[in-house]
Amino acid sequence: MAAPAAAGAGRKRKRKRERRRRERLLPPLRGSPPPSAAGDADDPPSAMLLASYSACALLLAACLVLELAACRSGTPAAAPHHANPAFRRFQRGYYRVYLPALAADWLQGPYLYKLYQHYRFLEGQIAILYVCGFASSVLFGLVSSSLVDRLGRKKSCVLFSLTYSICCLVKLSRDYLVLAVGRVLGGLSTALLFSAFEAWYVHEHVERYDFPTEWIAVTFSRAAFWNNVIAVGAGGTADFFAEWLGLGPVAPFMVSIPLLVLSGVFAIKNWDENYGKKRAFSKTCGDGLKCLLSDRRVLLLGTIQALFESVVYIFIFLWTPVLDPHGAPLGVVFSGFMAASMLGSSLYRLAVSKRYHLQPVHLLSLAVLLVFFSLFMLTFSTNPGQENPAESFLAFLLIELSCGLYFPAMGFLRRKVIPEKDHLGVMNWFRLPLNLLACLGLLVLHDSDRRTGTRSMFGACAAVALLALLAVGRLFALSRRDAELRLPATPGQADAAAPEP
Repeated sequence: MAAPAAAGAGRKRKRKRERRRRERLLPPLRGSPPPSAAGDADDPPSAMLLASYSACALLLAACLVLELAACRSGTPAAAPHHANPAFRRFQRGYYRVYLPALAADWLQGPYLYKLYQHYRFLEGQIAILYVCGFASSVLFGLVSSSLVDRLGRKKSCVLFSLTYSICCLVKLSRDYLVLAVGRVLGGLSTALLFSAFEAWYVHEHVERYDFPTEWIAVTFSRAAFWNNVIAVGAGGTADFFAEWLGLGPVAPFMVSIPLLVLSGVFAIKNWDENYGKKRAFSKTCGDGLKCLLSDRRVLLLGTIQALFESVVYIFIFLWTPVLDPHGAPLGVVFSGFMAASMLGSSLYRLAVSKRYHLQPVHLLSLAVLLVFFSLFMLTFSTNPGQENPAESFLAFLLIELSCGLYFPAMGFLRRKVIPEKDHLGVMNWFRLPLNLLACLGLLVLHDSDRRTGTRSMFGACAAVALLALLAVGRLFALSRRDAELRLPATPGQADAAAPEP
């Protein structure tokens, strides 16, 4: 009898060791500190809670001050587009479809990683799911414009609502392959969101209604403003449904579905169909490659975009596992990120105004420098056993602030140096290395140790940002001799720079 009893006790000890091993591998639940931080009285969850709400409130207040200042010195209400009721009615019809689609997209940002973690997937498995999304985004992004032109812009917007709704519904499944299919559908939906809606609007604005082309920028500028507001609100809304109502991390995805249905219904009911010109995909990419290789400025911009934005994509993956174990409210943190990005956009508009007249290439340089500094901070704040979540949160806010500076500056420079006929092909080539770098980074994370991999990845991203900084320095040197890369001088500056007779 002693032998079977000993064997039974041995099996129990073995099962206990196996259970402990699994618990160490499983990601921590919300609010529970990681093993390295267990018992750390200096980092109570309430500290991150207070820091998140305070940062969000301060950033929103700063944005409000800058926007009010811009309104006082901005375009007067008597501008022609304000006095045209047909144009304002057309704008409202566009916003009724586009803004709910944006809201549905932003609602899914704060809790995507948390949802996979809630389903007990390991960080490496979650990284593969993100890679599926990035890979599908680059593949569908290459053909989305041609698909939209052939299928029809209105039908493409309705297809977006359908595929994104399915993408949200599959989040209810705990099956890994089903979730991977959902990520692929998410990549298709993202490609449609950033191609079909804008293409439909531009065609209707110019071809059907014959409004002045200068008014297109008015619509997109206002859409960008509301996009920022919606992004900030989406974080708080997601937190309300997931945490305050206790519905869990899948709730924001379910809340997105009615908004997607609303967008699709408004498109079917109120929009007319339009089509684009049929273009050979091979010729589009071939002409884009020629433009990319023949102009050093375009090549530098492509290099900067690939390096900078791949780092941002990896940040999107990493911020949740860095902050969530320390009790950070993910929705409020996401709202803080979006407020920081909005503040960066407001600072960009202020910096390039007639009062300060800084050049976009200056602000692009500042954005890349800020990202490099933030990533350098993160290599210290995520050191295993010495984590500093407050410092990490500050670094993440600086990254988002730099994104607010970067995107309008990069957009200005791209419009200046890339011919309109080659824009689509060049952008396809820009996206390819960008997504490849992001996928490579996530695959490296998949194979690395969980505790040291995050810090090592931030170190690698800092090295990539340093390469981007070198490329920006070269572009900055070119801009000093190239007037096309600069904003036009104001009359006072032009007079001061003119030689005396």
